Amino acid sequence: MMTRKQRRAILIGSGVAILSLAAVLVLFALRDTIVFFHTPSDVAENKIKLGERFRLGGLVAEGSVKRGEGATVGFAVTDTLATINVSYEGILPDLFREGQGVVAEGRLDASGAFQADSVLAKHDENYMPAEVAKALKERGVKLGKSATHRDGTTKPSGEQERDQKAP
Repeated sequence: MMTRKQRRAILIGSGVAILSLAAVLVLFALRDTIVFFHTPSDVAENKIKLGERFRLGGLVAEGSVKRGEGATVGFAVTDTLATINVSYEGILPDLFREGQGVVAEGRLDASGAFQADSVLAKHDENYMPAEVAKALKERGVKLGKSATHRDGTTKPSGEQERDQKAP
């Protein structure tokens, strides 16, 4: 016959085992959707299916913002290796501008354009979300001092000095 302490220990152990199993199953089921966002290069490599909802992160391409009728805006998101055209209907955040970090949420349409239903912009001129910076660095995009991009340009020296001080 088991003592009360032994029964309590078995009950607690069983509860912990069941909760652990449930957590593992949930994480396994959500392993593909845990990503905070995908870069344009991920999309170009066909990691995303048409119509699948996801977040697209990168930089707003210079010269790409086009205002349409009403609140319709078109722009391109780039990681300097690939670029995706984005269409958004709504009011953009105050901090949204070309050359700045952005994360848009939505779906790819049949033409390969991204139809966004929400757009998030970075906080200030010295801040880029850590996830965006990490993903860009993983793709070989140089950030900060002496960054050289596809077009052969580098950041002006004032921006390089600010980037060194930025978190």
